[in-house]
Amino acid sequence: MSDRQADPETRLARAYLLRVAEPPATALVAFIRNHGPVDAAKLVREGSCPEPVLSETSARRTLVRAESDLAEAERQGARLIVPEDAEWPAWPLLPFDQATARGKPGLAPPIALWVRGGGRLDEVATSAVAIVGARAATGYGEQHATEFAYGLVSKRMPVFSGAAYGIDGAAHRGALAGEGVTAAVLGCGLDGGYPAGHVALLRRISERGLVISEYPFGTPPARHRFLVRNRLIAGLTEGTVVVEAGVRSGARNTATTAATLGKVVMAMPGPIGSAMSAGCHELIRESAATLVGSLRDVLATVGKLDTSLASRTPSPPRSTDGLGEDAMRVHGALELKEGRHPEQIATESGVPLNRVRALLPELELDGLATRTDDGWRLTARSRPVTPAGGS
Repeated sequence: MSDRQADPETRLARAYLLRVAEPPATALVAFIRNHGPVDAAKLVREGSCPEPVLSETSARRTLVRAESDLAEAERQGARLIVPEDAEWPAWPLLPFDQATARGKPGLAPPIALWVRGGGRLDEVATSAVAIVGARAATGYGEQHATEFAYGLVSKRMPVFSGAAYGIDGAAHRGALAGEGVTAAVLGCGLDGGYPAGHVALLRRISERGLVISEYPFGTPPARHRFLVRNRLIAGLTEGTVVVEAGVRSGARNTATTAATLGKVVMAMPGPIGSAMSAGCHELIRESAATLVGSLRDVLATVGKLDTSLASRTPSPPRSTDGLGEDAMRVHGALELKEGRHPEQIATESGVPLNRVRALLPELELDGLATRTDDGWRLTARSRPVTPAGGS
């Protein structure tokens, strides 16, 4: 497992950029990709950037608090994970780039992530399942959310949710009862203490898994932030189970995002007269979700596995584990039998040409690419793979 770490200047730059724009900040994310985080941070501070980037950053670009944010994270036992770190979950987040390239709004990947907990984010996001649902959940919904989570972690599948009351809390508690790994994605800073009744639960989650946020310390909870964070719950997991949801709800929003990202969407049916199951029934009726009525259904749908999962073992490591987002995209644009020139790779991957030229020698050093007379190729042992849950 690679222990590659971003250099301090890059981490400072991304900490600054994470504070100056409200996620998902599509224009800023593209600007960072084109210029690199250090130069992008400098240009944003100076106001020397295109109008769409200025629009996203003008209100906060003078807030230069990166050093104090990193110091506060260290004081609170948290850390900032950036795409240049080996711990960055580049593979699960790759569908964000694909969705953005297709013109889907509001689906830019995170600039960086604040994390508290002892787990590695790239490992926790492997084979993970999201369980989401109504805050005003029924006993029926909470019972099944707890049972699903308990069963999933017993198969070594981490459970993600949003730490809200109702279904989210039941899912986290079920995972903890099963002594498994669970992760909570927040719609506020890690110090937000929200919801107040789940502060102790969040502390337990960080002891066994991770608490995650793309919002800097001091950011208060807000309705729009919970909707934005839902894309991360959907994106960091292989599939999403909606246990209970109204027709218009945050859980329904998470399911829609998961489908857009090419992830598996499941919904649990409930009593036909229950308003808390109306959203689930609509997803199933519209063929937007697979009906699941048991843990066996969830496991078979997410992993396309049979029922004999008691001996499930972790997936073997891939040769691409530890690659950053851009490197993963460049690697995915290479062919085994046909050489490609950097210009072709840039067009295929969407990575700027100067960045492609810098990354190709790094991939060669890692044994993942080979320079030939007709261009760059994959090495024989480095074959492209499809992202889990991808389309």
